[in-house]
Amino acid sequence: MIGRCIGETSLVEVSFISKEMPKVGEYVTLEYDGLVVLGMIESMVRGSISLSGDIYDPDTVAKIKEIEGDDYYIKGKITILGNVNDNLKIPRTPAPPGTPIYQASKEILDKIFEMKNSLKLGHLISQEDVEVGVDINKMVSRHLAILAMTGAGKSNTVSVIIDGLLKYNGCILVFDMHSEYVDANFTNGTVNIIEPIINPNYMDFSEIKKLTNIPSNATLQERYFRRAFKKAKENIQKSLVDTTDFLEIIHDILDEWYKDDEYDTSNKKNILDVMNKIDDLQTKYDKLFNTNIGNILTQIKPGMANVLDLGQVDENTAEVLVAHVLRNSLKSRKQYIRYQNEDALSVPLFFIVEEAHILAPQNRNPGSKYWITRIAREGRKFGLGLCLVSQSPKSVDAETLAQANNMIILRLVEPKDQKHVQTASENLSEDLVKQLPSLNIGEAMVLGLMTKVPTLVKIDEFKGRQRGGDLNIIDQWTKQKTNDIEELQLELKDFKDLGGDY
Repeated sequence: MIGRCIGETSLVEVSFISKEMPKVGEYVTLEYDGLVVLGMIESMVRGSISLSGDIYDPDTVAKIKEIEGDDYYIKGKITILGNVNDNLKIPRTPAPPGTPIYQASKEILDKIFEMKNSLKLGHLISQEDVEVGVDINKMVSRHLAILAMTGAGKSNTVSVIIDGLLKYNGCILVFDMHSEYVDANFTNGTVNIIEPIINPNYMDFSEIKKLTNIPSNATLQERYFRRAFKKAKENIQKSLVDTTDFLEIIHDILDEWYKDDEYDTSNKKNILDVMNKIDDLQTKYDKLFNTNIGNILTQIKPGMANVLDLGQVDENTAEVLVAHVLRNSLKSRKQYIRYQNEDALSVPLFFIVEEAHILAPQNRNPGSKYWITRIAREGRKFGLGLCLVSQSPKSVDAETLAQANNMIILRLVEPKDQKHVQTASENLSEDLVKQLPSLNIGEAMVLGLMTKVPTLVKIDEFKGRQRGGDLNIIDQWTKQKTNDIEELQLELKDFKDLGGDY
């Protein structure tokens, strides 16, 4: 027994007093009225009746402590999680004041965290012998957010999840903004790298328009560009072109119109402006388009960690690529589910969106944000899951973040980040928020439908090779100096061999 209930109790929380020192996040049980009720310690204070806050002399404190010794009390608050023997249903009567509180046994906790087809995340922080798994179906279908400050363990957590899904032949697509996973080494599967290349035949006009920077008020320019885009796709499909360079095809179509006497000077100026923008596109994005490849979705392979390598492109291109993949994925899955189209995407897909604050930002509306939000709202019905990963939660679109019914929150110190996350999650109480700055690297708060109860977890360490950690700056500098010295010595040796003197 670690303490007893005091004061007024309710169906959802009780206060307790103790002489022991339990841990915040530890599970406890209360036994009353024939029930065994599980609870979690969410907050705790230690105090002394004699050493009150009204004492202002350190010598007085020393004298009282010499007389009374370590005479202190521990008070705290426990959130009620439910009846252990009734599928964690909240009991209909509160615990009587004075009810004993016990540390939850390993047997009870093993029963709570036991589930079929689970993904093992790690173990309880408070009890290392209790493993923690999450329900894969609920994690994927109800979406997930992994949030933390830089260096708290996001990449390790993502890698543990990917490796766990590969164990079940999962189909994962990572939007890898910094090329962290392109050479990862997973225990349960391999990496399939997808280059950032689009077949324009499968593009939507709004996607390519994003890259041209045509002003919103330049309606005539947009009109000519839209017509040229449509005609270029038709010419490719009818094999009426000699080149596979999509931008060159569009440029040639516009050039024909520019030379056509049907267009007056005003229209020709707008056509010329679009041609100049196409020239800029060719300079910036000549490697982005390829008419010889298929739909980018055909490159996705089940049972592998599919990684779309966005580390080599700018943010505009990344936003277009993500929007393109998500739009086509949703369209393809609808065709498969509704019409059993054999050419459509036939397996459920779990998207991992790295740098979610860039691709689904709070204060901008790129195409990637629109389609991420669409997947968050509609994806569950078509087997498309979403995982948002960010070190700046306050910069992630609030509506999109609120669609994530599961969260893994590692250390968060910034108050605005904490407030933003709490607003998005109905499961994150004020007391739990206060614990976020005290989490160590690799420790996380796990909430949502994928777990039966809120949990403080020490995430397993990913054993495979992966980038993403901090560089050893001193080592890099030292290595450079060593290389410079060795190069100088070789030059001196060559000079001496030629008979030089120094």
